[in-house]
Amino acid sequence: MPFSNLGLSEALIKAIADSGYTTPTPIQTKAIPAVLTGRDLLAAAQTGTGKTAGFTLPILQRLAQTEHGRNRPVRALILTPTRELAAQVAESVVKYGAHQQPRLKSEVVFGGVKINPQMMRLRGGVDILTATPGRLLDLISQNAVKLDKVEILVLDEADRMLDMGFIKDIRKILAMLPKKRQNLLFSATFSADIRKLTGDLLVNPVKIEVAVENAAADLIDQRVYTVSKTAKTALLTHLVKTKDWQQVLVFTSTKHGANKLTEKLNIANIKSAAIHGNKSQGARTSALAGFKAGDIRVLVATDVAARGIDIAQLPHVVNFELPRSSADYVHRIGRTGRAGQNGQAVSLVSQDEYQALRLVEKLIGLQIPREQIDGFSAA
Repeated sequence: MPFSNLGLSEALIKAIADSGYTTPTPIQTKAIPAVLTGRDLLAAAQTGTGKTAGFTLPILQRLAQTEHGRNRPVRALILTPTRELAAQVAESVVKYGAHQQPRLKSEVVFGGVKINPQMMRLRGGVDILTATPGRLLDLISQNAVKLDKVEILVLDEADRMLDMGFIKDIRKILAMLPKKRQNLLFSATFSADIRKLTGDLLVNPVKIEVAVENAAADLIDQRVYTVSKTAKTALLTHLVKTKDWQQVLVFTSTKHGANKLTEKLNIANIKSAAIHGNKSQGARTSALAGFKAGDIRVLVATDVAARGIDIAQLPHVVNFELPRSSADYVHRIGRTGRAGQNGQAVSLVSQDEYQALRLVEKLIGLQIPREQIDGFSAA
């Protein structure tokens, strides 16, 4: 089914085409019509399912159909757990709203940067505000933003927000919203806390369950290179150079490991950058922009920092170490093989990771082909 069958305007269809997408994902097919009709939504969806477009597109259409007030109050509020995801969602709002006339005004606010510039940007009013909960409350306490005209609320990655201890902040924010509004909640998992939140928040919601694109999908070529721990950096350098990989997302288990690997790759003349929680927001934004533009060849990331990274045609994902959770393996490799493009997911596995590898293979129901390259011992 094409996007044109989902009830979206020509301006939005044009923006989707500009972004290189032709066919909606399962969650977009189900979510977009439901949101357009004004229903509350409960979606079990992980990163890699196309959920961001599933709510940004219909929100843009709904808000464009009504006049904004004289002071341009916030009419759609999107809450996210991390600044990276907030920035990614805000980028989608701008991208998909590019051809709308008149243009809706959107802003993004998050912690880790100075608050005053954000206050200045909010002065002229804003239709769509993407925010992390803590910074939003800071801005409310400074009278920089009011939420009394919000028509649509989105909680994106709600499970992660609760894991990070935002439940009190979220409840404070909910208390400031109009009682009559549309609520959209997206969560990869459903704990008791999430179930309680949905019970309090949603009214007769449309329920959607969409698994992350299958880890064993035909579009993703998965392989394991067995290698000793000490030879991993040398092997990665060898693969990037000999196979001429131009855009590679590498996952490491620790921030220190990400820094160390980035340093060694740069010494080997492979332009690289790291993103993780200890990096400033400016450094992370710059690294991601450089990676998308092709100026940075290898982006080294931790799992948390990589949440929200969405690159439509990312060709290579590398697990420098296997993740602690097998489900995280699925999330990691799901960043390639998107939008109908082929992708490759490579894992560098040392002897102490063989048990973790077996658990991954059990989860995905597939034995991943193993290779060994001469000169890079697996012992």
